[in-house]
Amino acid sequence: MITSHPPHERLVKNLYAQGIQNKAVLEAIRATPRHLFVDKSLSRHAYADHPLPIGYGQTISQPYIVARMTEVLLSQGPLSKVLEIGTGCGYQTAILAQLVNQVYTVERIKDLSLQARDNLNALGITNVQFCHADGQWGWVDYAPYPGIIVTAAPSTIPENLLEQLTIGGCLVIPVGPTYGPQVLSKVIRTRSSYEQYQLDHVSFVPLCKGTS
Repeated sequence: MITSHPPHERLVKNLYAQGIQNKAVLEAIRATPRHLFVDKSLSRHAYADHPLPIGYGQTISQPYIVARMTEVLLSQGPLSKVLEIGTGCGYQTAILAQLVNQVYTVERIKDLSLQARDNLNALGITNVQFCHADGQWGWVDYAPYPGIIVTAAPSTIPENLLEQLTIGGCLVIPVGPTYGPQVLSKVIRTRSSYEQYQLDHVSFVPLCKGTS
């Protein structure tokens, strides 16, 4: 059961002060116990606005980045379903699941995918389908998607993800080299092309090929 606690309130106030305006996104952040998605030894840091390690060389994203990417994803209007590339520990997934009807999430590291499934089951979240696969291929079985969010950075945007957007669909993705400047980008598919907007400078783990 998702509930609200004082640390959540402080985090939400901080995000609002940083410019996050979408009330539904802020409410989802408020309602989600971030400490359940990190190791117990790090739980006292769970509501600080910075990323934390989750093992396997991966991180749970900074809350501001989670909120920012989610707000951008929803900027085109309500979404019936979303494809998430990079499930990680499931925190971003939990936020999305409160805001759209169905989430399809892909994770290349099997142990993380299983961990995320357990985390969401513990919260009673049931509108998520999980896939252990190489995220660069997307998840064609349920395509096209009106929204796609990617939580790791490729050097260039994978064509497969662009092709799995609906017309008018929105892709939110960090793009850039592992040890160089990365930019959070928003891509809208039109009937004839793709419109790309560069938003913020960010730092993400790389979007890797293959599975493990």
